[in-house]
Amino acid sequence: MKKTSRRRDNLGLGILLLALGAALIFGKPSKILDLSKYTFAEEPVEVVGFESVQVSPADEPKRIIIPSLEIDLAVKRARVVNGYWEVFEKEAGWGDGSGIPGSIGNQVIFAHARPGIFASLKDIKEGMSIYVLTEGRWYEYQTVEIKDVYPNQVEVIKPTEDERLTLYTCLGFADRKRLIVVAKPK
Repeated sequence: MKKTSRRRDNLGLGILLLALGAALIFGKPSKILDLSKYTFAEEPVEVVGFESVQVSPADEPKRIIIPSLEIDLAVKRARVVNGYWEVFEKEAGWGDGSGIPGSIGNQVIFAHARPGIFASLKDIKEGMSIYVLTEGRWYEYQTVEIKDVYPNQVEVIKPTEDERLTLYTCLGFADRKRLIVVAKPK
């Protein structure tokens, strides 16, 4: 027990010293030390201009599967709350007001980059298949674009004139960026 506790204390001290050293080098200690404001949990997906829409529950995404990455997740409707989509701990969220499978629009599905959720999404490649299940139908999409953006680059989730699926999760040190995967119907 003492060995584990000592290692944990040393690790914590090491992280604190690294943060303080970075603060001295870059001169902005408050931004470097407050890493919590960069996490997905602390910064839900901002959805300026999106409003809750009437969609039949039968048309909403219920499951997302990416066989090559062993992703198989339940999808829940993420409502807009004070300008942000809800973010769930163990499921993917479908952004209320975004597109629906089989229709024109940008269907946005997002989840934490944690094991058992979207952690393996970082390994996706162009051309991989993604399946979205509604109450009564499967939709197949093919990955066409992969990019990383900053959290304020919300244009990636804006409505579109074509049918597309946009997957959204955290990326990088302290989740400072977002991984965006765009897929089109196959």
